[in-house]
Amino acid sequence: MDSRAVTPVVEKTITMGIVVLFVGGMTTAMFGTAVPTYRDAVGTEMSERVLAMASEEIERTVPPNTTTVQSDRTVDLPATIRGSAYRIRVDGRSLVLVHPDIPTRRSRPALPPMVTGFSGEWQSGANTIVTVRSVSGGLAVELREGAP
Repeated sequence: MDSRAVTPVVEKTITMGIVVLFVGGMTTAMFGTAVPTYRDAVGTEMSERVLAMASEEIERTVPPNTTTVQSDRTVDLPATIRGSAYRIRVDGRSLVLVHPDIPTRRSRPALPPMVTGFSGEWQSGANTIVTVRSVSGGLAVELREGAP
């Protein structure tokens, strides 16, 4: 009968142990499966939005009905996607977003037929600019970095 005073202490210790095991199990489950999966999905969605925004800014810079132009537009892009740097480069008439942790994404800006040249590359975190200038036979669009 002298062990009855120990019962509340043992009960609280067992309860605390169960809570610690529950929290530890939930933390392991969340950071082992749910959080990385969510982070990958958000990174993929973000890369698609960045590429769409870049395409839209390029389309806005190219005038629809002219062959004589000299225009620069600064394009604001996020410095990182999913915590890592990325780059956007031109491949033919398409934009390609290259990221170390996300599958490569492509987008094709709607450029008028008078655009005869499309080139360049942007690195994330840099001052990104799209330049449109007149060249013989049409317009040249260039992605570049630097001062506007």
